[in-house]
Amino acid sequence: MKNILKNIEGDRAIWALVAILALLSFLPVYSASTNLVYVANNGTTTFHLFKHAFLLSCGFLIIYGVHKIPYRYFSGGSVLMLPLVVALLIFTLTKGTTIGGANASRWIQIPIIGVGFQTSTLAGLVLMVYVARYLARNKEKAITFKESFIQLWLPIAITLVFILPANFSTTAIIFSMILVVTFIGGYPIKYLASVVGIGVLVLTLFVLTAKAFPNAMPNRVDTWISRIENFSNKNVEEGYQVEKAKIAIASGGIKGRGPGKSVQKNFLPQSSSDFIFAIIVEEFGLAGALTVILLYFSLLIRFLVAAKKANTIFATLLIIGVGLPIIFQAIINMAVAVNLFPVTGQTLPLISSGGTSIWMTCFAIGIILSVTADKEKEKSIESEENPLDILHETIG
Repeated sequence: MKNILKNIEGDRAIWALVAILALLSFLPVYSASTNLVYVANNGTTTFHLFKHAFLLSCGFLIIYGVHKIPYRYFSGGSVLMLPLVVALLIFTLTKGTTIGGANASRWIQIPIIGVGFQTSTLAGLVLMVYVARYLARNKEKAITFKESFIQLWLPIAITLVFILPANFSTTAIIFSMILVVTFIGGYPIKYLASVVGIGVLVLTLFVLTAKAFPNAMPNRVDTWISRIENFSNKNVEEGYQVEKAKIAIASGGIKGRGPGKSVQKNFLPQSSSDFIFAIIVEEFGLAGALTVILLYFSLLIRFLVAAKKANTIFATLLIIGVGLPIIFQAIINMAVAVNLFPVTGQTLPLISSGGTSIWMTCFAIGIILSVTADKEKEKSIESEENPLDILHETIG
C-alpha cells in the first residue's frame, strides 16, 4: 500500500474525492440493480455489483496511467484523435446499438468484456482538449473569425454533426461547454455570438429536415420535442420516469428509507444510471442528497484551485475544459431527477453504473491530475496572463 501511495502524484484532495464518490456508488448501484434483474431479466444483483466494481477498478487504473503522462502530450494527441473520433462516430451511427428499434445509435459493443462504449463521450473529451490547445496556441495572436472558423469551429462542427442525430442532449452539453471554455480563454465575444447564431440555424434546419423526412431518423426529433413540451407545459401529464423519480424523492424525507429499501427502484427505468440520484434520496434522504452535492461542489473547488495554480495557459484551459463537464453533467443529472431539467439521459459521474461514463470521467480526472503532478516550471512563450483573471475582469 505504501508503494502505491508513493507512486500516486497530483492533487491528493482530488484523489480522495474521486475515491469517496466511487465508494459511495456501491450501495445505490447494488440496490437499484434489482430493476435490471427482475424487470429487464438481466443477470443477478451480485453480477451487477461485481460488474460495477470491475468498471470502477478499470477506471482507477485509467486515472493512474493517464496521470503519469505529461499533460503537454495531450495537446498533439487531440489533433491525432479527432479523425479517429469522427470515424468511430460514423461507425456508431450506422452500426451501433439501437434502442427499441429506433435510430438511437449511441454505443458500440466491446466484444471481449461485453461492455457498450458510447463514442460521443470520447468525442466530447477530445474536443475539449482540442479547444484548449487552440486557445493556448493563439493567445498572443489577433484571432479572425475566418481563420478560427477553419481551424477551430469546423472540426467541432463536423464532430457534433455525427453526434446530433442520436444524442441531442450530449451535443448540446458539449457545445455549451465549448462556449464556456472559449469565453474563459479570451475568444472574442462578437465571434461567439456569431457561432451561437450559426449553431441555432443549423439545429433548426436539422429539425425541419428530420420532420420533412421522418423515415431518415424515426422517433428521435419527435422524442426531443415531446420531452421539451412535456417539461415546459405544466398542464401535460408528467412522464413516467419523472413521476416515479419525484415519488422516490418525496418518500425519502430527511433520513431516507434506509440502504436497499427503495420501493421505486423496481418501477423506475434506468434507476441504476440516469435516475440513480432519485434512489439515493429515497434510501438516504436529504442527508444523502446533500452529501453527494457537497462532494461534487468540493471537486469543483479543487478543479478551480488546480486551474489557478497551473503553470501554463494550456494547463489552465485543459483543467477547465475537461473538469467543468464532469460537474455540469452531475448538475444536469440531479436537476432531471427533481424535474428542473427535461429528461436528457445523462449519468451521475462516478456513481451511476455504466462503463463509458466511468472510464471517460476517469480519463478526464487523470488529465487533471497529470497537470497537478507536473513538477517542471515551464518557460512558455505563451502569455502568462491567466484565463481565470480574464473572466474575473470581464465579469467585474
